[in-house]
Amino acid sequence: MTDPLVARRRELLRGECAGCVGLCCVVPAFARSADFAIDKPAGMPCPHLERDFRCAIHHRLRSSGFRGCAVFDCFGAGQEVTRRHGTRGAAGFAAARQLHELLWYLNEALAVAAPGLRGALADAYAATEAAVGTETIDVGAHRAAVNALLTRTSEQVREPGGANLRGADLAGKDLRGADLRRANLRGAALLGADLSRADLRLADLTGADLRGATLAGADLTTALFLTRPQLAAAAGDASTRLPDWLTRPPHWPR
Repeated sequence: MTDPLVARRRELLRGECAGCVGLCCVVPAFARSADFAIDKPAGMPCPHLERDFRCAIHHRLRSSGFRGCAVFDCFGAGQEVTRRHGTRGAAGFAAARQLHELLWYLNEALAVAAPGLRGALADAYAATEAAVGTETIDVGAHRAAVNALLTRTSEQVREPGGANLRGADLAGKDLRGADLRRANLRGAALLGADLSRADLRLADLTGADLRGATLAGADLTTALFLTRPQLAAAAGDASTRLPDWLTRPPHWPR
């Protein structure tokens, strides 16, 4: 049974555009590519951002060439920065977004870790939460420390481990029906890979690039550190098996 605190944090650590002033439409730079139809310098509002901070093409981002926007998730940083600073929060949004992503990973680690690691994970969560909005923290160093703890959690949960494919270039590979249970796929490039019917239970997917990957019939019910942006970037369908707390992206065929 899911810890009620973990479940509540899952809801809080997700982007809620209604509570934000369009920070993700202003702060990042866009480069014209398959993911963005235009070039946009950092700090300049997207031309589709309306005066009420809503996106004028939100209902047709993909068809308008803004797939990168459709898969983006600030992990709740946007509404938190807006709550604290309003439109003046743009300067701190990038760091807050990184810290909120770490909060999400730590919360997922707390959901699966054995008692021996939960204390350290809870301390790291509290330290990360306290760092949001401060200007003194070295985000890079903090991320490295948290990542070491997340790696320990992954190794513990996946014991005995499966294939070690950390950082592997698997772009475009035919992995239909592959047994990837307990595999280490941290940072693996899976762009366009065919993972139809693959077994990814207890596989660590931290930072794995799933853009365009086919997940039809794949079993991800207990995959570790699977994010909403990863699913939104992939191509699944009604037969894709997901953790019960994750919903299928609306563009997947049903």
